[in-house]
Amino acid sequence: MHIDVDSLLKPSETLVAELATLQGDLLILGAGGKIGPSICRLARAAFDQAGVSKRVIGVSRFSEEGLKAQLNEEGIETISADILNDEELQALPLVKNVLYLAGTKFGTSNRESYTWAMNTYLPGRVAEKYRDSRIVVYSTGNVYPFTPVLSGGATEETRPEPVGEYGQSCLGRERMFQYFSSLYNTPLLIYRLNYAIDFRYGVLLEVAKSVQAQRPIDITMGHVNVIWQGDANEMALRSLLHCEAPAKILNITGPETVSIRWLAHEFGKLFGTTPEFINEEQPTALLSNAAESFRLFGYPSVTLKHMIQLTAEWLLSGGETINKPTHFQERKGQF
Repeated sequence: MHIDVDSLLKPSETLVAELATLQGDLLILGAGGKIGPSICRLARAAFDQAGVSKRVIGVSRFSEEGLKAQLNEEGIETISADILNDEELQALPLVKNVLYLAGTKFGTSNRESYTWAMNTYLPGRVAEKYRDSRIVVYSTGNVYPFTPVLSGGATEETRPEPVGEYGQSCLGRERMFQYFSSLYNTPLLIYRLNYAIDFRYGVLLEVAKSVQAQRPIDITMGHVNVIWQGDANEMALRSLLHCEAPAKILNITGPETVSIRWLAHEFGKLFGTTPEFINEEQPTALLSNAAESFRLFGYPSVTLKHMIQLTAEWLLSGGETINKPTHFQERKGQF
């Protein structure tokens, strides 16, 4: 089964129209990570279709072999830099629009000081350098407390109560950007995302692989939210037009509260297997209510059922996957 990846990454007409009105070029910090390359490509395609001459500049250490050259070939400028090194950060060009994707999550239980440096110290340095830019800051639903499954999830008005040092450091990132936004009147949008997926990684893939291999699935964290990565990328770029000072906070995820048990049974139907479970669902989970984002951007274009089908087809076809687990089951904040 061939899945046309390119067709799923094309910019919508709305994105093209909105980015046509954007003043200035675009800088993406953290362009070499899980999300960075796809959002670089989406921005480049949208600007090209809009017929506007804009630079898309991706900044990263670019540790993945060949990625830098590939992005260059696609019309995306790249700068290799370790922005935790202040000299390298200060050498970056000043650009009117910034997407801040830099951060660390996995392995934070053994590298707490590095986690805080990346997730809290560095944002303050970036916010000060780009005080005259418009900035969309990637954050996470991990800043929220667990909420009752029947509550509909945390809204932007829910008081942050992060569990564990990863979530705490991410709240620190937000607070640093909020401080400098208030100090310099920097237009800012804090983009609280969970969980973005495509067929190569994410919650759906993790559940699907367990069902396919008939491995027991821990359902203690019994419910999640998910959104297709392409939709999340579109919303991130469109968020550049909704930055405010003081900073605006926006939850980004799908509309459903998804039962892991139900999800496993859906994959079971497609694979011809019977899912196995351990433990029992708890009455609370890490859930976000993204109603405000739907008001601004409309509902995601890729539905949950379509995501399930794509993920199953990708696995059955032997498609390549990215080994970056979400640890969505984690209830103690230890990543």
